Amino acid sequence: MSALHLAWRTVRRYRAQTLLAIAGVAVIGALLFDMLLLSRGLLLSFADLLERAGYDVRIVGGGGMTLRMPIPDSAAIAGTLRGLPEIEKVALVRILPARIAARSGASAPSVALIGVSGAASGVWTIVSGVDLDRAPGEPCPVIVGRSLAAALGVAPGDEVRINAEPAGVRSAMPPIACRIAGIGRFAFGGAGDDTVATTLEALHRASGEDRPGDADLILAASRSDAGSGAAVAAIQRARPGLAVYSNDEVIEQFNRNGFAYFRQISLVLSSLTMVFAFLLVATLLTVSVNQRLGEIAALRAIGIGRRRVAAMLLWESALLVGVGGLLALPLGELLALELDRILRQMPGLPEQLHFFVFEPRALAVHAAVLVVTAVAAAAYPMWVASRLPIAATLRREVVG
Repeated sequence: MSALHLAWRTVRRYRAQTLLAIAGVAVIGALLFDMLLLSRGLLLSFADLLERAGYDVRIVGGGGMTLRMPIPDSAAIAGTLRGLPEIEKVALVRILPARIAARSGASAPSVALIGVSGAASGVWTIVSGVDLDRAPGEPCPVIVGRSLAAALGVAPGDEVRINAEPAGVRSAMPPIACRIAGIGRFAFGGAGDDTVATTLEALHRASGEDRPGDADLILAASRSDAGSGAAVAAIQRARPGLAVYSNDEVIEQFNRNGFAYFRQISLVLSSLTMVFAFLLVATLLTVSVNQRLGEIAALRAIGIGRRRVAAMLLWESALLVGVGGLLALPLGELLALELDRILRQMPGLPEQLHFFVFEPRALAVHAAVLVVTAVAAAAYPMWVASRLPIAATLRREVVG
């Protein structure tokens, strides 16, 4: 009879103990799996948002990625970029605070008015209506966020009036009439999205400035045969001194600074759950072995060697941890969905950003941790069984 068969007979015989161990490992494993998803979830979700925007190079002002400052001479820089063979397309982005009101009288006290040079495919997703580049002849087409559109009670084709409020301008600018081209979902917009997008020309008219202002952000997409690294190098050669970042560099910056907190939490909680799983299985196996000392001694007496007995206990641990670990995956996924829903209600958080994101790496680490737990938990019971004195144990069982 193989060690696996002996282990299977044992776990079936002690059903209550087996079910308790499997349930405990499933709950603990679900928490472990969720912590592994959390450790890199925000980073993966953030990277996905950047990639979906369709631009893999970003040029910012002197404040770096975390502080928005105008980029001097941005229009000329964009012209230079468009002439580089490594660059496929370029978009200028400028952001101003503004107020918006519908013809019905509904208004929003303050919104973020984004001006872009052409349609910024990927920066927002059109829910209804059309994109900016599909509203020809409109002097001021706008894309309005879903929650803002609901608050104003507007739909594509409706007219709104926008007052831009550029910094340093004290006088109240007259509102300009704009027509809603579409309702959109902005990639980095929150659940209560108060964002409005329009063309750079319309934003300039709304601002009332004498000349077009400098962009706050320049987006560039590298050609597929060049890549973002080559595009960044080409931009830095053409325009030394610019703060140029590829998507990978942006992600790495946020990984070091913005997401380290979640990695630390994940590491601590993962370690704790691993310890709990080890203690649970090790305790149950040790108690089981102590209850079955006479049975193990009898197996040894009829010729079953120490290695097979030790292998039997190892298989018992593997069955308990393995079945519990498999049940932990769907349980952890359900728990992650609920936790993600709760955490995403934080104010100011982009609606499409997720805390828990599945990746094959998390599954591999989860399996590796459970394997280590199963082996470690079985170590002491295996040591006890292998050093068991056969004659003395059988005598004690008979006398007792």
